[in-house]
Amino acid sequence: MTDAAAVARAHEIFDPIAAEYLGRPGVDIGPMFGSEGVRVRGKVFAFVGYRGSLVVKVPAERADALEATGDGERMHMRGRTMREWVVLDPDHADLWPSATAEAFAYVDEITP
Repeated sequence: MTDAAAVARAHEIFDPIAAEYLGRPGVDIGPMFGSEGVRVRGKVFAFVGYRGSLVVKVPAERADALEATGDGERMHMRGRTMREWVVLDPDHADLWPSATAEAFAYVDEITP
């Protein structure tokens, strides 16, 4: 599958999940790492990455747990591991709704 096809497939999975958040106060769509992400009060909490995976912001401890179980892996950007950003591939699409919910709750809590 090409990256474009993978991204399109990821949006088929993620867009209905994201739509559930767009009606909430302070939630909209905005730019993040070359993609568009769902954000609360200007801070992105989830987006589809350029290779067709879901990327979410969760507490570092939760990111550790997702890595330990093999359900996700830390996002790497320009050679740097992102402490609170986790990539979940489409093979784990069953986790996308709960991961998005966790990301929303976390970013909502830490964003003034």
